Amino acid sequence: MPVVTLARHAMATRFEFVLHGDNPIALRAAGEEALEEIDQLESRLSLYRPSSEIAHLNARAALEPVRVTPALFSLLEQAKELSHATLGAFDITVAPLVRCWGFMDGKGRQPKPQELAEARAIVGAELVELNAKELTVRFARPGVMLDLGAIGKGYAIERAAGLLRDAGITSALLHGGTSTIYGLGRTPEGQPWQLALGHPQTLRRQQEIQNDGPLAFVPLENESLSVSAVWGRSFQAEGQSFGHVIDPRTGQPVSGTFLAALVLPSATETDALSTALLTLGTEGHDLIEKLRPGARTLLAADSMRGLEFHTKGIELVCPA
Repeated sequence: MPVVTLARHAMATRFEFVLHGDNPIALRAAGEEALEEIDQLESRLSLYRPSSEIAHLNARAALEPVRVTPALFSLLEQAKELSHATLGAFDITVAPLVRCWGFMDGKGRQPKPQELAEARAIVGAELVELNAKELTVRFARPGVMLDLGAIGKGYAIERAAGLLRDAGITSALLHGGTSTIYGLGRTPEGQPWQLALGHPQTLRRQQEIQNDGPLAFVPLENESLSVSAVWGRSFQAEGQSFGHVIDPRTGQPVSGTFLAALVLPSATETDALSTALLTLGTEGHDLIEKLRPGARTLLAADSMRGLEFHTKGIELVCPA
């Protein structure tokens, strides 16, 4: 069966599509359309593009209600619902805290207590007021800032998968950076897509993991796998390591958990809820199960006995 591979850099990451079908020309046309959709989403959702809808909201919504497109309004509604459902562990208003800790435009720093208190006062999904009748958004306080970084890539993958499905594509693998991957249909051999979840190098170093094999194999069939982790941007201070994933509820970098993986049909939800699971830690398993019965999860966390893996529906190959 012919295969077409396409890639594009967007949303500060690399999106890659592998498409299978009988007509390579149709595959490429559908793939290019899906990648164009991701480009368009970046132009509307990016915090760092002055012309984007999000940048316009951040600049104006504390002064007056700002009308947005129906698609963005729907995404903001979904983000608020997920924030409420996760008790604030996922929150698109976390940007002031990320900036306070120096991760928005640098390598990180410890904020002063007053800085942290001021940032915490302008974080919380309840500060984003949505008017469904008028399709407007208003911030309850000056300084509120939206950042869709913990949901945007998953949303883009989900929109792209929908376009491919509408174009008649029945077998494809869509990957957005290191965070979210979606298996559309089955492989050309008729099997679910098999994804290997490896031991990231930072986790190997910190926990002295020697095994070179995968941590787990995760089958996907019309499902998304998202992975959130504390490594990447971080800094050392006073003998501690501070990572870039901030708990919106406390204003502190997430600690005690290293990796969270989540499988659901919706890539938008896996992107957001994997971040929530990483933030919530072990208590997040029960919350996710109540919120989305049937979700498959994996969490690597610290305990008094050392590194522990908590799984539901994802079988470990070799944890250490």
